[in-house]
Amino acid sequence: MTAAEEKPRYELGTGPGRVLVWFYGVFTVAAASRSIVQMIMDFGKAPLAYSLSAVAAVVYGFITYSLVRGGERARRAALVCCAAELVFVLVVGTWTLADPGAFPDATVWSDYGMGYVFIPVILPVLGMLWLRRAGAAGGGASAPGRM
Repeated sequence: MTAAEEKPRYELGTGPGRVLVWFYGVFTVAAASRSIVQMIMDFGKAPLAYSLSAVAAVVYGFITYSLVRGGERARRAALVCCAAELVFVLVVGTWTLADPGAFPDATVWSDYGMGYVFIPVILPVLGMLWLRRAGAAGGGASAPGRM
């Protein structure tokens, strides 16, 4: 394959990926801070909600790390995590609407992320689109020795 025929390569954390890194980083801090404070202050009030916010923080953190790390394995792992995150948002969002009594306090994913301007339901979709584009372009494995 000549240089002119070569597919463009995308670093996961550059271009649109940089915006995703920023949002996922902010959401990692927001979800982790929220869940830690809620668990310390009043875990008995809504243990499911507070635990789900902690899970969200871990998922967001892993996706952030994967985007920054780069490499094909990290891209695939982030893609799987984005898909799982979308499933979580849809399940928890539906659950909070169908049975509000199960959630005496909100989670990051409650009402499809309404408390966060619906970014929690939009972010994994954008993440999957970017990660698929980066993979289709062969951009996952941009640096030797990367994950």
